[in-house]
Amino acid sequence: MSHRPHRVALIVNPTAGKGAGRRLGEATRAALVARGHAVLDVSGVDYASAREHGARALADGAETLVVVGGDGMAHLGTNLVAGTPARLLIVAGGTGNDVATNLGLPVGDPAAAVRLLDEGVTRAIDAGRVRHDVLGERWFAGVLGAGFDAVVNARAQRMRWPRGQMRYNLAILRELPVFRPIPYAVELDGHRIETRAMLVTVANTTSFGGGMRVSPDADVTDGLFDVMIVHELSIPAFLRVFPKVFSGTHVSHPAVETHRATRVRLEADGIRSQADGEMFADLPIDAEVVPGALRVVVPAPAGVQTEKEVGS
Repeated sequence: MSHRPHRVALIVNPTAGKGAGRRLGEATRAALVARGHAVLDVSGVDYASAREHGARALADGAETLVVVGGDGMAHLGTNLVAGTPARLLIVAGGTGNDVATNLGLPVGDPAAAVRLLDEGVTRAIDAGRVRHDVLGERWFAGVLGAGFDAVVNARAQRMRWPRGQMRYNLAILRELPVFRPIPYAVELDGHRIETRAMLVTVANTTSFGGGMRVSPDADVTDGLFDVMIVHELSIPAFLRVFPKVFSGTHVSHPAVETHRATRVRLEADGIRSQADGEMFADLPIDAEVVPGALRVVVPAPAGVQTEKEVGS
């Protein structure tokens, strides 16, 4: 199949070191070169340098940013590309790949992902924009959470063992006995809710945490966040509800409240949020949906020609 070469900036998980992340990055680069694309590797030695080098490459005219890794790399790519004419291609291969799977992207198959530059389409999807007193403006593509999920995520990141999803599961077991419901104020398009809750999530996509379907009806093109509040529960009750999040059936529980909104403000003392699986910002935060702000390369729907742009 004939195809047009692209100017591509490539970022491989800068903390991957030896192992699967590095191998996936090498395979991605080889696939890009084999298909004739001009590749500039801007991975850097750490997250901050990768972001700096990536921003410079996009400013210098790179058309597409290719990120290799899990949701953390999707988050980095989103913060570089959202609100710009550039496109984002996620080559998924991390522990959690929720953003990629929500977009129908292949996982662990760099050759198939790279083929989408020629055989896929560019889709404009919504993104969450957060304004924060300390961090300034930040973006997220998937789910922002503040509560039990963020506390568990922080504990998991401090742990050296085990690897993969089991680390998260062990962090849950260790955090549950000491976790207490949090007093929140949640503003949804100006409507204020004050409550004690286990967690609050602000979702653009359906899932986070490696397949936890916190907002099973979320749509990346509807111009709305799906907001979930899990009100105060005893630990035994929370343990009964929690497994249902993998099927999305938790939303029918009486303690689970769901809303849709374009603007969300979260307030709570001493709580840090996470977004796309990355530690994010201390509350309070203000988030808004920006329709069509993020251009992503995805598989072509049936009947759609390649190298087309599909709008929101």
